[in-house]
Amino acid sequence: MASSATEPDSDTSTLAPSTGNLSTKSRPNLPRAPQSENLIDLGDDPNFDQDRSDNDNDQNHNHLAHASTTPAESTPADSTTALPLPFHPPDIFSTASFFMYPVSKTVTGLLRRISTDPNAPRGPNTNGGLQPNTSTIPGLYTPPRRNISPFQPPPLTPLSLSGWSDTTRERSRLLSRQLAEEIRLLIPPRLQLVEDWRLVYSLEQDGVSLSTLYQSVAELRGKRGGYVLVVRDGGGGVFGAYLSDPPHPSPHFYGTGECFLWRAHVLPSLPTLASLPPPPSADTTNAVRMTSVVQPKHHLNGSAGGSLEGSGTSTPERIRFKAFPYSGVNDYMIFCEQRFLSIGGGDGHYGLWLDDNLENGVSDSCPTFGNEPLSDEGNKFDVLGVELWYIGI
Repeated sequence: MASSATEPDSDTSTLAPSTGNLSTKSRPNLPRAPQSENLIDLGDDPNFDQDRSDNDNDQNHNHLAHASTTPAESTPADSTTALPLPFHPPDIFSTASFFMYPVSKTVTGLLRRISTDPNAPRGPNTNGGLQPNTSTIPGLYTPPRRNISPFQPPPLTPLSLSGWSDTTRERSRLLSRQLAEEIRLLIPPRLQLVEDWRLVYSLEQDGVSLSTLYQSVAELRGKRGGYVLVVRDGGGGVFGAYLSDPPHPSPHFYGTGECFLWRAHVLPSLPTLASLPPPPSADTTNAVRMTSVVQPKHHLNGSAGGSLEGSGTSTPERIRFKAFPYSGVNDYMIFCEQRFLSIGGGDGHYGLWLDDNLENGVSDSCPTFGNEPLSDEGNKFDVLGVELWYIGI
């Protein structure tokens, strides 16, 4: 009987450490379940009594085995809520969102512009950053009003024209510095910084031949420069074109949209008080008879057109300058052959056309530049002078 009475104690003492180790090792792999009245953890109880009855030990063994083997069956609700579920991110890179994003961005931008009042008064704290949304549409960003930058580029330095020989007469020089300043404002910005324009061909100096003009610019092909063609007709009018490429014979059109046609006129000088007739109330007893004298026609050169101290808005001479930029209708900028030189075209019309002897010319309205006839003599005119200037380094 003594041995039988101590058997439960020996069994309990040998089983308790093993059951305690079993529950401790299996706990980290299972979610922590809430305390239950029917579940007793033997390993965590420090006051475990080894003298309990055989009935209590059997119940503890059954509950422990049931909890360690089938934890999901013992507490199905608790174990289900405690287990972490796998995270599946939303499919934000779907095909529909790929096509809808630019549409939504465009619509949002249009709504933002419509809802923004450009004349709204600015507060002291509206210099930058996010602005309060004053529109009725929520979630729209009101951009800040921007001020004009006080920075202004420095003025361009005056031009210098070089290339004329000492024997060339002043009246034979077609391009004046005042006219060159007007053309300078329309050429590409990279060439506006060039201060020295170089004369590469002059009818007065190099002879009457289109082939000579082609040969004078042959060595400049491939350089990133510009060319100004100046023509004077029989009536003294001066006009021409800006070319992005040097003129040369080619089987097809060439040139870029930087090309344009231009024409210029020098306005007559303003009358002075001495040239005006006296008022009706003045004493005309000893007055000298006054007659109207036709003023000579002004030319765009350095000697004519008045002195450099004459009145004018941007240049000393009062020049009426008119330019015809590239219209984009076609790409017929420059087309040259040995027999002629042409700039602009379409519908059987040339904006500017010169023959091989540089004696006759044609100027008509063309779709390339949408220009008017450059010469006051009409569509056909006589050529009295031609110059070609190079702008570049």
